[in-house]
Amino acid sequence: MFSIKRYWGTFILVFAMILGILLGLILKEKASILTPFGDLFLNLLLVAIPPLIFLTIATSIAKIASPNRLGKVMMSMIVVIVFTSIVAAIWGILVTRPISFVDAQEAFSLKRSLNTSDKFEGANDIHILQDFVSLISVDDFSKILSRQNLIAIAVFAILFGIALKITGEKGLLAIHTLDSFTEVIMSYLKIVFHYAPIGIGCYIASMVGSYGSSIALGYFKTFVLYFITSLCFYFVAYTIYAFLAGGKKGVKKFWKNILPVSLTALATCSSAASIPANILTAKRIGVSDDIATPFIPLATTFHKDGSIIGSVFKIMFLVCLFGLQSSFWQILGISLLAALFVTAIPIGGGVISETLIITMLGCPITALQSLTIIATIIDAPATVLNVVGDTSACMLAARIVDGKHWMKIEDES
Repeated sequence: MFSIKRYWGTFILVFAMILGILLGLILKEKASILTPFGDLFLNLLLVAIPPLIFLTIATSIAKIASPNRLGKVMMSMIVVIVFTSIVAAIWGILVTRPISFVDAQEAFSLKRSLNTSDKFEGANDIHILQDFVSLISVDDFSKILSRQNLIAIAVFAILFGIALKITGEKGLLAIHTLDSFTEVIMSYLKIVFHYAPIGIGCYIASMVGSYGSSIALGYFKTFVLYFITSLCFYFVAYTIYAFLAGGKKGVKKFWKNILPVSLTALATCSSAASIPANILTAKRIGVSDDIATPFIPLATTFHKDGSIIGSVFKIMFLVCLFGLQSSFWQILGISLLAALFVTAIPIGGGVISETLIITMLGCPITALQSLTIIATIIDAPATVLNVVGDTSACMLAARIVDGKHWMKIEDES
């Protein structure tokens, strides 16, 4: 059921962006006085990123339970999630490669508004193997707390989560403690995002006032292109997946049942909030309970078509903005990796992935403000793709596990 309260945060952020543009046009250069308020929002976000990455990854791995069907079900999940994630990334790349998100004037204006000296530094002149080691690890614990070592934090969190898991009962207290800290960090982000409309509004007002209204065009073009792209993917890709899973009957049952969960995703703007409705939808389509029940929650965490396409858009926005050279494989890899760090919560969950994108492209950290704006304006369609993508992927998993008659098996049971 649609609830305007669920969308209230998005409405306020969009209103703040519009108000910021108007203030910038009215105040012009005087709008630069609002810059510190935008910087404050950025700083409040950045201090939470290292602990957020560590806590969410470590606790998620430590709490993973074994699925009801071990080998075949788990393998089908991996195969389907990897396959459909790659398809989503390629779709995004094919759409965005020919497009210039920002022209020369817009790029010049935006870059002038950023502190381009504040970049993530890496060991680019070292041997490739040493480069890799430097990317995934650090030589001192204090360095693991830096936002410049996000991938090292992720690797440490994965290993720490596995260690918690294999420790058994003696590790339960640590798991509960870290889980509690995770909730505290999430609460902290909720507090920070109450300030987001002011921070983002002031940021845009300062940019528009100092560098002109042309910078807003890049964001608008990004939203329009993403909306069209997601709409095409919604109808084309998911129809194909449904057909591959169950033929004409699969397509019919998919579209007969998918509207409620689509509206739930649109109304809540949260993949996590859509889990119950999505499990029920998958079962109504014909997916067996022991596939639908573990698959949908896991897919909510690890399978995000909308976020992957969104990551491609963010990457290409920065590529156009800073005139970067990027290969197909680089964009594919970064977008897939970034999507893994998008937590299944409403606006704000993408901060980790956006910072990772900035890190791997070597862009100034102040570009996070621009990516936050993009994340806000594409949030609703991206959430719909994330949720509905899980439903169609669940159908493909059922086809692999139970064979081509999987819907008939469920009907008979």
